[in-house]
Amino acid sequence: MRVKTRQAEPILWHDLGIGTDGPEPGPEQQRGGRVPDLSVISGAPLAGAEMKAEPNRPFIIRVGKHFRGFFDRLIASSSLVANDPVLDVRDFAWTAVLRANWQAIRSEAIEVALRGAASPSLATISPDHRAIAEIDKWRSFFLWGYSFPIEENLERCPKTAAIVEQIPGLNSAFFSILAPGTHIPAHRGVTKGLVTCHLGLIVPRDGDVRMRVSDRVVRWAEGETLVFDDTYDHEVWNDTSGTRVVLLIQFERPLRRPGKWIADAFLKVVRRSAFVQEARANIHIWNRAIQQMDV
Repeated sequence: MRVKTRQAEPILWHDLGIGTDGPEPGPEQQRGGRVPDLSVISGAPLAGAEMKAEPNRPFIIRVGKHFRGFFDRLIASSSLVANDPVLDVRDFAWTAVLRANWQAIRSEAIEVALRGAASPSLATISPDHRAIAEIDKWRSFFLWGYSFPIEENLERCPKTAAIVEQIPGLNSAFFSILAPGTHIPAHRGVTKGLVTCHLGLIVPRDGDVRMRVSDRVVRWAEGETLVFDDTYDHEVWNDTSGTRVVLLIQFERPLRRPGKWIADAFLKVVRRSAFVQEARANIHIWNRAIQQMDV
Protein backbone atom coordinates (compact mmCIF):
# COMPACT_ATOMS: atom_id res chain seq x y z
CA MET A 1 0.00 0.00 0.00
CA ARG A 2 1.37 3.39 -0.96
CA VAL A 3 0.77 6.26 1.40
CA LYS A 4 1.33 9.84 0.38
CA THR A 5 2.27 12.51 2.91
CA ARG A 6 1.50 16.18 2.89
CA GLN A 7 1.74 19.23 5.14
CA ALA A 8 -0.40 19.31 8.26
CA GLU A 9 -3.75 21.07 7.99
CA PRO A 10 -4.97 23.60 10.59
CA ILE A 11 -5.78 21.79 13.84
CA LEU A 12 -9.53 21.45 14.25
CA TRP A 13 -9.36 21.93 18.00
CA HIS A 14 -8.50 25.61 17.55
CA ASP A 15 -11.39 26.01 15.13
CA LEU A 16 -13.77 24.45 17.63
CA GLY A 17 -12.67 26.76 20.41
CA ILE A 18 -12.11 23.80 22.73
CA GLY A 19 -8.95 25.34 24.15
CA THR A 20 -6.36 23.86 26.46
CA ASP A 21 -8.94 21.98 28.52
CA GLY A 22 -10.06 19.90 25.52
CA PRO A 23 -8.56 16.71 24.08
CA GLU A 24 -4.90 16.65 23.22
CA PRO A 25 -4.06 16.87 19.50
CA GLY A 26 -3.91 13.44 17.92
CA PRO A 27 -0.67 11.77 16.79
CA GLU A 28 -1.40 12.78 13.18
CA GLN A 29 -1.17 16.42 14.23
CA GLN A 30 1.92 15.84 16.35
CA ARG A 31 3.78 14.08 13.53
CA GLY A 32 3.22 16.76 10.94
CA GLY A 33 -0.06 15.73 9.34
CA ARG A 34 0.66 12.43 7.56
CA VAL A 35 -2.60 11.66 5.77
CA PRO A 36 -3.39 8.75 3.42
CA ASP A 37 -4.22 9.85 -0.13
CA LEU A 38 -6.92 7.64 -1.62
CA SER A 39 -6.06 8.93 -5.09
CA VAL A 40 -2.91 6.85 -4.64
CA ILE A 41 -4.26 4.05 -2.46
CA SER A 42 -7.35 3.11 -4.43
CA GLY A 43 -6.86 4.67 -7.84
CA ALA A 44 -9.80 7.03 -7.31
CA PRO A 45 -10.08 9.80 -9.93
CA LEU A 46 -8.33 13.07 -9.18
CA ALA A 47 -10.33 16.16 -8.29
CA GLY A 48 -10.04 17.62 -11.78
CA ALA A 49 -11.63 14.56 -13.31
CA GLU A 50 -15.11 14.92 -11.88
CA MET A 51 -16.66 15.35 -15.32
CA LYS A 52 -15.18 12.00 -16.37
CA ALA A 53 -16.74 10.24 -13.39
CA GLU A 54 -20.24 10.23 -14.88
CA PRO A 55 -19.86 6.78 -16.55
CA ASN A 56 -18.97 5.31 -13.12
CA ARG A 57 -22.27 6.32 -11.58
CA PRO A 58 -24.95 3.63 -11.20
CA PHE A 59 -26.88 3.04 -14.42
CA ILE A 60 -30.15 3.69 -12.61
CA ILE A 61 -28.88 7.14 -11.53
CA ARG A 62 -27.40 8.08 -14.91
CA VAL A 63 -30.57 7.07 -16.74
CA GLY A 64 -33.01 7.73 -13.94
CA LYS A 65 -32.04 11.38 -13.55
CA HIS A 66 -33.75 12.05 -16.89
CA PHE A 67 -36.97 10.66 -15.40
CA ARG A 68 -36.38 11.98 -11.88
CA GLY A 69 -39.29 14.41 -12.01
CA PHE A 70 -41.70 11.65 -13.01
CA PHE A 71 -40.53 9.20 -10.35
CA ASP A 72 -40.36 11.87 -7.66
CA ARG A 73 -43.94 12.89 -8.39
CA LEU A 74 -45.07 9.28 -8.02
CA ILE A 75 -43.20 8.96 -4.72
CA ALA A 76 -44.51 12.33 -3.50
CA SER A 77 -48.09 11.29 -4.24
CA SER A 78 -47.60 8.29 -1.92
CA SER A 79 -45.86 10.20 0.88
CA LEU A 80 -47.26 9.87 4.40
CA VAL A 81 -45.53 13.12 5.40
CA ALA A 82 -45.36 16.55 3.80
CA ASN A 83 -43.42 17.13 0.58
CA ASP A 84 -42.16 20.55 1.65
CA PRO A 85 -38.46 21.54 1.43
CA VAL A 86 -38.21 21.70 5.24
CA LEU A 87 -40.29 19.24 7.26
CA ASP A 88 -41.80 19.38 10.74
CA VAL A 89 -39.63 17.42 13.21
CA ARG A 90 -42.81 16.51 15.11
CA ASP A 91 -43.71 14.19 12.23
CA PHE A 92 -40.65 12.09 13.13
CA ALA A 93 -40.99 11.10 16.78
CA TRP A 94 -37.58 9.38 16.85
CA THR A 95 -35.81 12.74 16.45
CA ALA A 96 -36.59 13.38 20.14
CA VAL A 97 -34.09 10.66 21.04
CA LEU A 98 -31.37 12.49 19.09
CA ARG A 99 -32.15 15.76 20.85
CA ALA A 100 -32.21 14.10 24.28
CA ASN A 101 -28.78 12.54 23.74
CA TRP A 102 -27.05 15.23 21.69
CA GLN A 103 -24.32 15.93 24.25
CA ALA A 104 -23.27 12.27 24.40
CA ILE A 105 -23.23 12.15 20.60
CA ARG A 106 -21.23 15.39 20.47
CA SER A 107 -18.66 14.00 22.92
CA GLU A 108 -18.09 10.94 20.73
CA ALA A 109 -17.79 13.10 17.62
CA ILE A 110 -15.10 15.23 19.27
CA GLU A 111 -13.23 12.24 20.66
CA VAL A 112 -13.33 10.08 17.53
CA ALA A 113 -14.36 11.89 14.35
CA LEU A 114 -12.46 15.15 14.95
CA ARG A 115 -9.20 13.61 16.09
CA GLY A 116 -6.32 13.66 13.63
CA ALA A 117 -7.15 12.36 10.18
CA ALA A 118 -9.95 10.02 11.26
CA SER A 119 -12.46 11.74 8.97
CA PRO A 120 -11.55 11.88 5.26
CA SER A 121 -13.07 14.37 2.87
CA LEU A 122 -16.42 13.29 1.47
CA ALA A 123 -15.06 13.82 -2.03
CA THR A 124 -12.28 11.34 -1.26
CA ILE A 125 -14.65 8.63 -0.08
CA SER A 126 -17.27 9.22 -2.78
CA PRO A 127 -15.87 10.44 -6.13
CA ASP A 128 -19.45 11.32 -7.12
CA HIS A 129 -19.25 14.23 -4.65
CA ARG A 130 -16.11 15.75 -6.17
CA ALA A 131 -18.09 18.19 -8.29
CA ILE A 132 -19.80 19.74 -5.24
CA ALA A 133 -17.37 19.26 -2.34
CA GLU A 134 -14.37 21.46 -1.73
CA ILE A 135 -11.52 18.97 -1.33
CA ASP A 136 -10.56 18.54 2.35
CA LYS A 137 -13.17 21.09 3.54
CA TRP A 138 -16.20 18.80 3.80
CA ARG A 139 -15.22 15.78 5.85
CA SER A 140 -17.18 12.78 7.02
CA PHE A 141 -16.97 9.99 9.59
CA PHE A 142 -19.33 7.26 8.41
CA LEU A 143 -21.28 5.01 10.74
CA TRP A 144 -23.73 3.67 8.15
CA GLY A 145 -23.69 4.08 4.38
CA TYR A 146 -26.65 3.04 2.23
CA SER A 147 -27.76 0.52 4.90
CA PHE A 148 -24.26 -0.95 5.28
CA PRO A 149 -22.75 -0.62 8.79
CA ILE A 150 -19.14 0.56 9.12
CA GLU A 151 -18.38 -1.75 11.99
CA GLU A 152 -14.98 -0.36 13.02
CA ASN A 153 -16.42 3.15 13.28
CA LEU A 154 -19.55 2.03 15.12
CA GLU A 155 -17.40 0.28 17.72
CA ARG A 156 -15.61 3.56 18.43
CA CYS A 157 -18.92 5.42 18.95
CA PRO A 158 -21.02 2.97 21.01
CA LYS A 159 -23.51 5.50 22.38
CA THR A 160 -24.15 7.08 19.00
CA ALA A 161 -24.32 3.64 17.38
CA ALA A 162 -27.01 2.46 19.81
CA ILE A 163 -29.09 5.60 19.22
CA VAL A 164 -28.79 5.57 15.43
CA GLU A 165 -29.81 1.92 15.20
CA GLN A 166 -33.24 2.88 16.57
CA ILE A 167 -34.05 5.10 13.57
CA PRO A 168 -36.78 3.63 11.32
CA GLY A 169 -35.67 3.11 7.71
CA LEU A 170 -32.06 4.15 8.40
CA ASN A 171 -30.10 4.52 5.17
CA SER A 172 -26.95 6.48 6.10
CA ALA A 173 -25.48 8.11 9.20
CA PHE A 174 -22.26 10.08 9.53
CA PHE A 175 -20.66 13.03 11.26
CA SER A 176 -20.59 15.81 8.67
CA ILE A 177 -17.72 18.24 9.32
CA LEU A 178 -17.57 21.58 7.52
CA ALA A 179 -14.37 23.62 7.74
CA PRO A 180 -14.34 27.42 8.18
CA GLY A 181 -15.03 29.41 5.03
CA THR A 182 -16.57 26.51 3.12
CA HIS A 183 -19.29 26.92 0.50
CA ILE A 184 -21.02 23.80 -0.82
CA PRO A 185 -22.59 24.81 -4.16
CA ALA A 186 -26.21 24.11 -5.03
CA HIS A 187 -26.95 20.42 -5.60
CA ARG A 188 -29.74 17.86 -5.25
CA GLY A 189 -30.22 14.42 -3.79
CA VAL A 190 -30.97 11.46 -6.03
CA THR A 191 -34.40 10.32 -4.83
CA LYS A 192 -37.43 11.63 -2.98
CA GLY A 193 -37.59 8.23 -1.34
CA LEU A 194 -35.03 9.46 1.20
CA VAL A 195 -35.26 12.29 3.74
CA THR A 196 -32.35 13.93 5.57
CA CYS A 197 -32.06 14.89 9.24
CA HIS A 198 -29.28 16.99 10.81
CA LEU A 199 -28.57 17.03 14.54
CA GLY A 200 -26.56 20.14 15.43
CA LEU A 201 -23.45 19.23 17.44
CA ILE A 202 -21.01 22.13 17.00
CA VAL A 203 -22.32 25.39 15.53
CA PRO A 204 -19.90 28.38 15.46
CA ARG A 205 -21.38 31.70 16.54
CA ASP A 206 -18.82 34.20 15.27
CA GLY A 207 -20.47 34.56 11.86
CA ASP A 208 -23.18 32.97 9.77
CA VAL A 209 -23.45 29.25 9.06
CA ARG A 210 -26.58 28.45 7.07
CA MET A 211 -28.24 26.30 4.42
CA ARG A 212 -30.65 27.26 1.66
CA VAL A 213 -33.22 24.62 0.77
CA SER A 214 -35.24 25.78 -2.26
CA ASP A 215 -36.40 29.26 -1.16
CA ARG A 216 -35.96 28.60 2.58
CA VAL A 217 -32.84 29.62 4.53
CA VAL A 218 -32.30 27.63 7.71
CA ARG A 219 -29.65 27.63 10.43
CA TRP A 220 -28.46 24.96 12.84
CA ALA A 221 -28.59 25.06 16.62
CA GLU A 222 -26.67 22.78 18.95
CA GLY A 223 -28.90 20.04 20.27
CA GLU A 224 -31.67 20.69 17.73
CA THR A 225 -32.77 18.65 14.71
CA LEU A 226 -33.48 19.85 11.19
CA VAL A 227 -35.37 17.62 8.73
CA PHE A 228 -35.44 18.43 5.02
CA ASP A 229 -35.97 17.00 1.54
CA ASP A 230 -32.62 17.08 -0.25
CA THR A 231 -34.17 16.61 -3.69
CA TYR A 232 -34.85 20.34 -3.52
CA ASP A 233 -31.97 22.48 -4.73
CA HIS A 234 -29.85 23.29 -1.66
CA GLU A 235 -26.48 24.81 -0.75
CA VAL A 236 -24.48 25.48 2.40
CA TRP A 237 -22.20 28.26 3.69
CA ASN A 238 -19.91 28.32 6.72
CA ASP A 239 -18.98 31.99 6.93
CA THR A 240 -17.30 31.64 10.31
CA SER A 241 -13.83 30.92 11.67
CA GLY A 242 -15.06 27.71 13.31
CA THR A 243 -15.87 24.16 12.27
CA ARG A 244 -19.53 23.15 11.93
CA VAL A 245 -20.38 19.57 12.90
CA VAL A 246 -23.71 17.78 12.55
CA LEU A 247 -24.81 14.17 12.76
CA LEU A 248 -26.32 13.61 9.32
CA ILE A 249 -29.03 10.96 9.11
CA GLN A 250 -30.60 9.83 5.85
CA PHE A 251 -33.70 7.68 6.21
CA GLU A 252 -36.45 6.24 4.07
CA ARG A 253 -39.47 8.48 3.53
CA PRO A 254 -42.65 7.02 5.05
CA LEU A 255 -44.64 5.89 2.01
CA ARG A 256 -47.70 3.98 0.95
CA ARG A 257 -47.89 1.97 -2.27
CA PRO A 258 -47.15 2.41 -5.16
CA GLY A 259 -44.51 4.99 -4.21
CA LYS A 260 -42.91 2.60 -1.73
CA TRP A 261 -42.42 -0.01 -4.46
CA ILE A 262 -40.66 2.53 -6.67
CA ALA A 263 -38.46 3.90 -3.89
CA ASP A 264 -37.51 0.44 -2.61
CA ALA A 265 -36.61 -0.79 -6.10
CA PHE A 266 -34.41 2.25 -6.74
CA LEU A 267 -32.56 1.96 -3.43
CA LYS A 268 -32.06 -1.78 -3.86
CA VAL A 269 -30.23 -1.23 -7.15
CA VAL A 270 -28.15 1.69 -5.82
CA ARG A 271 -27.08 -0.25 -2.70
CA ARG A 272 -25.72 -3.05 -4.89
CA SER A 273 -24.01 -0.73 -7.36
CA ALA A 274 -20.27 -0.23 -7.83
CA PHE A 275 -20.90 3.40 -6.87
CA VAL A 276 -21.80 2.44 -3.29
CA GLN A 277 -19.42 -0.50 -3.03
CA GLU A 278 -16.47 1.70 -4.05
CA ALA A 279 -17.34 4.20 -1.33
CA ARG A 280 -17.53 1.40 1.25
CA ALA A 281 -14.16 0.08 0.14
CA ASN A 282 -12.61 3.55 0.32
CA ILE A 283 -13.79 4.00 3.92
CA HIS A 284 -12.21 0.70 4.95
CA ILE A 285 -9.00 1.54 3.08
CA TRP A 286 -8.80 4.91 4.82
CA ASN A 287 -9.36 3.34 8.24
CA ARG A 288 -6.69 0.70 7.65
CA ALA A 289 -4.19 3.31 6.49
CA ILE A 290 -4.84 5.40 9.61
CA GLN A 291 -4.38 2.34 11.83
CA GLN A 292 -1.08 1.48 10.14
CA MET A 293 0.18 4.97 10.94
CA ASP A 294 -0.92 4.49 14.58
CA VAL A 295 -3.26 7.47 14.37
